[in-house]
Parts: sequence; structure tokens; C-alpha cells
Amino acid sequence: MADQKNQRVLNKAGMGISDGIPLNASQGGIEELRKDIQRLMDIEAIKQLKHAYFRCIDTANLDELGSLFHEDVLVHFVGGTYEWSLTGRQAYLDSIGQSFNRRAVGHHNGHGPEIQILSDNEATGIWYLADNMWVMEYNAFTTGTAIYWDRYVKENGRWLIRETRYERLYELNQQLDDEPRFSSHYLGVHGAAV
Repeated sequence: MADQKNQRVLNKAGMGISDGIPLNASQGGIEELRKDIQRLMDIEAIKQLKHAYFRCIDTANLDELGSLFHEDVLVHFVGGTYEWSLTGRQAYLDSIGQSFNRRAVGHHNGHGPEIQILSDNEATGIWYLADNMWVMEYNAFTTGTAIYWDRYVKENGRWLIRETRYERLYELNQQLDDEPRFSSHYLGVHGAAV
């Protein structure tokens, strides 16, 4: 079990998230209006980026997943039974590729995005995660929620995940008596062999 006594307070200050540029319509002319619209488009682009992340994780689409990360991405996830930390896009993809295989089923959803635009090329986001994970190799099932907080950078006109972290709000782990019998199992067909 991760050390819960040292668990951080999951508020903006505890996560190092500061307020971004206010979402107020400018009183200026057309150029200020263009900047306002661009900020809204950037927020939408970041939402699409994170939703693509969850889709690519659960489908083990590693090629597309890799395109969502900065080369030097920092990853730090704290669960009830684990703490996982690494740096670098390839290290992350290698690890995910081992976990999301033909003997696994994942279901990850991010909700309630709180996106803060800090500048033309920097932003942060807070997401509420709800997930389920079956690992048939061990007849194990994990479910829970977590708070993600990310940092994003815009390079060559595209937003990328520069840092991604989460800590669990709760996690339940079960040892299953029998292997689940899914009537549909995408990774069973498209995941990597174990």
C-alpha cells in the first residue's frame, strides 16, 4: 500500500495549480477578440487531447498515444497499492504496452476538466478519473477514482502532455474466483500477446 500518511491535499495549491488567464471577453478590438477565441479553442484542444489519451490507453493504441506526449513527459501515479513514476515518452509507452495486452481490459474515463491557460503555449488541467481494470493473468480486478493534474505545452501548433500525475481518492482491489467471461474483448484481438 502507498504511504497514505504522506498523501498530499488534493486542492489546487497542493497540486501546484495556479489560476490561468481569466475567461473574460476583452473590451478591446478584433485582435483581442481573436486571442479570446484562441484561448477557448486551446481549451477545447486540450480536452480532446486528454479524451484521446483515455481512448488510446484502453485500446492499447500506442502509436497514437505516443503522439499525445512531450518527448520528456513526466509521469507520477499514486494508487492504494502502488506508486509509479517515470520520465520519457518511450519509457511510458513501453510500460503501458506491457500492461494493456490481450489478457487485460481497461475502462478509464476522465470527467469535469478544469483547464487553465497560462500563456500561449502553457496550460494546466485537473481531471476526475473513474476506472476499472481487469488483469486476467492474475484474476484481479481494480476499480476506483483519482484526481489527475497535468501540465501541457503547445509545440508546432499542437498541445502535448508534458506532465501527468494522479492520486487515488479510493481504490478497491479484488481477487476474482474465476476469469471474467467478456462477450466482447477488444484487447483480446488487438492487444499485444503476453
